[in-house]
Amino acid sequence: KMGRFLAVLLLLAVSSCHASDASDAVLKGNCEAPVSKDLRFGVAPDFEMANHVCCHNRELAEPSGFLNTPRIHLFQRFDPKDARHTFYDSVCGIPLFHAPVGRSMSEWEQESNEHGWPSFRDEEVEHENIVVMPETGEVVSKCGTHLGHMLPDAAGKRYCIDLVCIAGFPAAGKALENEPRAQ
Repeated sequence: KMGRFLAVLLLLAVSSCHASDASDAVLKGNCEAPVSKDLRFGVAPDFEMANHVCCHNRELAEPSGFLNTPRIHLFQRFDPKDARHTFYDSVCGIPLFHAPVGRSMSEWEQESNEHGWPSFRDEEVEHENIVVMPETGEVVSKCGTHLGHMLPDAAGKRYCIDLVCIAGFPAAGKALENEPRAQ
């Protein structure tokens, strides 16, 4: 009985998080579909890792520093004239993060490089499209894709996110106006 009670409490806590319409995929910890084979930022050759990290995992991450490997070099892919960049779910293409917001590109890059993964702040999050698991800080999209973890620090909430899980292209009708399309 205690196990069932705790499961009901967890279900209530999860459904009251950032996304009140959390799907069964989120609650079960599964992606709705496999990771797309068409991924941005040079991560497409890492499909197997992406599919494992994003869809068959709740604790592990891509290697630290992956965003700066010779094939990726995430921040070199962005046109310096573009004010912000949007990152989409690698499974379902919904928008998840926009950066930089409330800081410069160099501040965002420095923080991400310091931690080894793209790092986003609360104002850079599409809150209606993610759920933060209260017990673990795991960040999951409303499509069930594991994204990374929310790790608070002295500056506030910091979302430490796996690039392979946010390298999707926008789903039909989900692209933001005037958005740059970094490959």
